[in-house]
Formats: sequence, C-alpha cells, structure tokens
Amino acid sequence: MSDELVDHKKRRILSIAATVVGGIGVAYVATPFVLSMDPSAKAQAAGAPVDVDVSKLQTGQLLTVEWRGKPIWILRRNQEMLDRMKEISSQLRDPNSDELSQQPHYAKNEYRSIKPDIMVMEGICTHLGCAPTYRPELAAADLGAEWKGGFFCPCHGSRYDLSGRVYAGVPAPSNLKVPPYRFVTDTRIMIGVDPERA
Repeated sequence: MSDELVDHKKRRILSIAATVVGGIGVAYVATPFVLSMDPSAKAQAAGAPVDVDVSKLQTGQLLTVEWRGKPIWILRRNQEMLDRMKEISSQLRDPNSDELSQQPHYAKNEYRSIKPDIMVMEGICTHLGCAPTYRPELAAADLGAEWKGGFFCPCHGSRYDLSGRVYAGVPAPSNLKVPPYRFVTDTRIMIGVDPERA
C-alpha cells in the first residue's frame, strides 16, 4: 500500500478515539475494585466522628445525636445548675469520677466536661442499658424534695445528676460514660475524637 492512499489525519483521530474508549472501559471495570477498598457506609457510620453545632443550644436544653449507634447527650448548663450539683456530692456513688473508664482524662473534673457549661455523655443507663429520661425540674414530686435535676432511669430507678454522676443506693453501678470529644470551635463539637489527636 502506498503512502498516497493512507490518510494520516483520519488514522490519528481513530487512534485517539480508541484510546479514549479504552480508557473509559478500564476505568469502568476498575471502579468497583477501587471502591471495594473503602469501608462501607455502615462501617463509616459506625465509627466516624460526629460534628455537632451547639450555637443554638439554650441553657437547660438537651440535644441528642447518634455516635456508634449510641445516643449522645449534649446539655448546656448555667452557673446555677453547676452550683446545685455541688450540693449533692455526698449523695453520689463516685462524686469525683475516680473510675477512669467512665470518662477521658480531660473530663475528670468536678463538671466531667472540657467546658463547665457543655456536658457531653452517653444516654445509656449503666445498669442494664435502658434510656434514662431528662428531668431538669427541681424537687420533682415523684423524685423527692432533694432532687436537684438530672436523669432518671424508669426501668429500675437509677438516678444521675446533671453531670451524669450516679447516686448511691441505686441499681446503676457507675456514672454515665463520657465519649471522646473535642471543641473544633467555641460552637462546634467533634464527638469521637480526643483533643490530643486533633
């Protein structure tokens, strides 16, 4: 065949077109294999940190989010609420949060939190895993004149204060757990990440 009958321009266009179609085919075939290396959405949701905006959280308001399949409570407290908690220390099983497995080291303080006004804790009773109810009212008729606000588990009667510290003499053996968390900004919390690993 002579060079006069070969159209180099058409040959170049056909070569480019074949390369593009081949590249698309390789990408189409390789995509499922590449995506299979990523964790599934279920796996990501199970352990992924949760970003929470607390800018609109009012004093006394409880916000519930989910992390690792557990309800996480975020409570905004004011100074009056914090002062009331000091009054009941003698009624608590572990008022100083000495059981280190119940909270990260940076939340082992009198408020069990990084910032005194924002409490972050798991909303699961430490007795048998029931869901306590938020009872912020003072001297509730069904909880007694000494009630200073907190959490009450209707399953077996366990009581916790506004820091999740368990009362003595109830079925629950320990304080509500505090998950790892950090403040990203003054109004955003990342649950599931320690401040040291930020």
